[in-house]
Amino acid sequence: MQEVVLVRIREGKRLVYFSIKELPPRAGIRHIFHPGPRGAQAPHLEPAHLKKVKAGDYVIVEAEIGREYGQVISEAELVPETEIEAPLRRVIRIATREDLRQIQENKKKTKEAMGICAEKIAEHKLDMKLVDAEHSFDRSKFIFYFTAEGRVDFRELVKDLARQFRVRIELRQIGVRDEAKIFGGYGLCGRVLCCKSFLKDFEPVTVRMAKDQNLPLNPSKISGVCGRLMCCLGYEYQVYKSLLRGLPKQGETVNTKEGKGRVVSVNPLKRAVRVEVGEEGKQIELSYPLP
Repeated sequence: MQEVVLVRIREGKRLVYFSIKELPPRAGIRHIFHPGPRGAQAPHLEPAHLKKVKAGDYVIVEAEIGREYGQVISEAELVPETEIEAPLRRVIRIATREDLRQIQENKKKTKEAMGICAEKIAEHKLDMKLVDAEHSFDRSKFIFYFTAEGRVDFRELVKDLARQFRVRIELRQIGVRDEAKIFGGYGLCGRVLCCKSFLKDFEPVTVRMAKDQNLPLNPSKISGVCGRLMCCLGYEYQVYKSLLRGLPKQGETVNTKEGKGRVVSVNPLKRAVRVEVGEEGKQIELSYPLP
């Protein structure tokens, strides 16, 4: 188990656990009440060691691209090492006023860099769409994110950008789900996209998941803003999968008290199936115990 905090890197790009083991407690002042004359409570100020970090704090962390800033999402907690992305990096410090000023300056420089990079892409006539850019907190590196139908030879573009900005340059090709995570939006449920608000990784999603949950196989109903199958199709899939265990499939022939019949629908939540029996097409419901 490790004592960690969950940090949102930049504005919602990633949620990552960071160690606070080496972070000293912050100094603070607390109010102490001592009994006064006739039982009155007299306030008294006394130094106190407060929590190292709390939800909402902006912090400077060790990240993949160097020092980066983020916002603490949850209080310190003990988390199994199997749930922590390796390597476990640390929170360096709580962001100072100077840090916050630098963050704002970096945002301005990143916006300018996006415009310059877009111009360079057009100059080199590359078939790619610039999506986003990151400037490391310590200003040692620029990362540009793009989408493209296939592979793109951007070696000359990287050299051009390195001459322009005089820092390390990296270009990363991302998929449409990553693009949706960057821009955000709202799903069919009316809530902020899961990938923007809390999802850390993208899991495989298949049409079978929708089918087993009796959802309409209409692409507009089961696809997200990225055009891919919605991530939430997998949230309850394992429950449905276990409830379907032992139930006959749609189209199968089963024996009933009224003779043989054909399964016309399956309801995993009720552990029941509707069966059509007889020449008149009478339908009856059969219930099954939990597996």
